Amino acid sequence: VQLQASGGGLVQAGGSLRLSCAASGGTFSRLFMGWFRQAPGKEREFVAAINRGGSRREYTDSVKGRFANSRDNDKKTVYLQMNSLTSEDTAVYYCAATSGIISAPIPREERRYDAWGQGTLVTVSS
Repeated sequence: VQLQASGGGLVQAGGSLRLSCAASGGTFSRLFMGWFRQAPGKEREFVAAINRGGSRREYTDSVKGRFANSRDNDKKTVYLQMNSLTSEDTAVYYCAATSGIISAPIPREERRYDAWGQGTLVTVSS
């Protein structure tokens, strides 16, 4: 599967952005989809993930209540709605995909994902 992330940009603190990740190839509805980010000088970290049908989600603590992960299996696209952005959210955001059985726990570890998008830069100005 190939992934194409988009939607990044420059936004003021307190603002919102919606990232999209479009998939091609593979069977999208069988994929767990994750979002990771890498801030300048830091390691890449888990942000959010969603299960195959979109009924379960995982978030890192720092984005809970501000970010919302969703997917449209017909459009083969996953979304990350980001609200109340702060300078701490400045990073390159990557979408990632992995297959799994429908009842499996949502993976949070990078090593569990085997397809990655190219990243989209989010810059939050304070």
